[in-house]
Amino acid sequence: MLGHHYTRTFLETAVASVNAGCNLELSYGMRNNVFMHIPQALAMGNITLQMLRDRVRPLFYTRMRLGEFDPPAMNPYSSLDLSVVQSPEHRNLSLEAAVKSFVLLKNVQGTLPLQARDLHGQRLAVVGPFADNPQVLFGDYAPVPEPQYIYTPRRGLEMLGANVSFAAGCSKPRCQRYSRAEVVRVVGVADVVLVCLGTGIDVETEAKDRSTLSLPGHQLELLQDAVQ
Repeated sequence: MLGHHYTRTFLETAVASVNAGCNLELSYGMRNNVFMHIPQALAMGNITLQMLRDRVRPLFYTRMRLGEFDPPAMNPYSSLDLSVVQSPEHRNLSLEAAVKSFVLLKNVQGTLPLQARDLHGQRLAVVGPFADNPQVLFGDYAPVPEPQYIYTPRRGLEMLGANVSFAAGCSKPRCQRYSRAEVVRVVGVADVVLVCLGTGIDVETEAKDRSTLSLPGHQLELLQDAVQ
């Protein structure tokens, strides 16, 4: 609220937030946060002790329901390890969720999905800053994955047994340095071309929004070169 000029100080923000029913502040990593001013607001009479109790009660009720105050032996989740989390059943469920979350905007002449049996003898080119860089495949608030479970587009296509050529064109999503010759060389001899573009968290995250939906850097140029 302070950043949007609804209030002028952290103290005003704390009072307004508590009075409005807010009981949780996301302030990880902040040395000085809004709710640290609650004792001052209480001393000044801007909020009451009963109000604070009403705000805190559901927080601790939720933590109790989650078992945070129970002995570890009573919490069934304490015994889970990667053998459970990364079990075939859970990985297959994640794969199903990923497949069903794709948004296909256009499918001219039924090009997709690519079938492994149809790729025999075909030359595939996979290009772009997202083609083979596992570091840029995860968005804001994504978990830290196990490296062996990360499949870039290039790695996934190579598992189909197809003849895959690769050219990043630019090493990072900002694509400030672009090697057109590298892309043209790979694309020029391919039967099927997959262009992997986007933003990534070094371009756009929470509190780092953009005023345009344009592809960053030279990515549009990369796409146009691949199409031509």
